[in-house]
Amino acid sequence: MSTTLTPYLSFDGNTREAFAFYEKALGAKIETMMSYADMPASAMPSEGCGDAGMPSGDGIMHACLALPGGAMLFAGDTPPGMPFDGVKGVMLALQYDTVDQAHSAFNALSQGGQVTMPMAPAFWAQTFGMLTDRFGVSWAVNGAPIEFK
Repeated sequence: MSTTLTPYLSFDGNTREAFAFYEKALGAKIETMMSYADMPASAMPSEGCGDAGMPSGDGIMHACLALPGGAMLFAGDTPPGMPFDGVKGVMLALQYDTVDQAHSAFNALSQGGQVTMPMAPAFWAQTFGMLTDRFGVSWAVNGAPIEFK
């Protein structure tokens, strides 16, 4: 039996914008961008929704981004009535085979965001850096791992 772990992020109504940014920054491909309007009526809850109910229209219910090498990232917009507190307590880590690949991803992701640790050599990789992107997602970027013996 195999196990796959896929991060699932929540955004405050800007999943579409975030995934377009990640697609370009990471050389990835958006495979799914399903709005709440695309949801079949049979999937809607029948009780407890009221006027705030399930979102409709352009809000993103589910998105899937496929990264080079096979990793995936899922996300969706937080439904109405549920608080959005940002992305907290988690960091997404990217591993690249080369320093150049790592620097390219780091520079792209940091556009409009905040670098919290500039790219520099680390004892586990030839380069490593951390940032929070313009959507509030924290990233750790590793390039050219160093083998331990």
